[in-house]
Amino acid sequence: MNQAYVIIQRLSDSFLLNCRLFALTLLFSLPLGLLIAFGSMSRFRLIRWPVRTFVWAIRGTPLMLQLIIIFFGPGLLNMKIGWPSGDSGRFVAATVAFVINYACYFSEIYRGGIESIPKGQYEAGQVLGMTKSQIFFKVILLQVIKRILPPVGNEVITLVKDTALARIIANKEIIMMAGEYSSKGLIWPLFATGIYFLIFVGILTVLLDWFEKKLGYFRT
Repeated sequence: MNQAYVIIQRLSDSFLLNCRLFALTLLFSLPLGLLIAFGSMSRFRLIRWPVRTFVWAIRGTPLMLQLIIIFFGPGLLNMKIGWPSGDSGRFVAATVAFVINYACYFSEIYRGGIESIPKGQYEAGQVLGMTKSQIFFKVILLQVIKRILPPVGNEVITLVKDTALARIIANKEIIMMAGEYSSKGLIWPLFATGIYFLIFVGILTVLLDWFEKKLGYFRT
């Protein structure tokens, strides 16, 4: 009984790393994704094509590979600036990789949502004397959020599970911790990790459904 309690405690502590990685990725990738979307929709080719090429490269390669390159790249390239040593360095590298990866996916969702808004709404705002920024933030943005919420929700739920990939660069997240016990002959901690993810995803699903209903007054 004492052993089971210790294992659950260690699994819970490890899952906090997954939660921290999840929260920081959302915090930075959502606004960064919007900036990248603006870049990919720019009228200037010198901005639009490099941004779209970058998004294509990130979306076209595995997140696992990106984690390895971002973590080991500075050292292999003999760069003077590297990641902090120890666990903090591995976590920072994982966060950077996740933010870049998910920002690119979110940017395409944003772009699709923005381009789905009828041109007439932009023209109506201009007739009313609104600036481009006023039209976007006061007329377009909330409608875009309503339209993109389902695909963004799918990406958010995928992110919860993808945090397990942080173990590739030796971040001791929950599955890595459970794997240490399974190598010692205890298989149940590995299955227990599924409960943590199911509960977390269940809470997120309820929150996303609630938020979608709150935006239900947009019948676009």
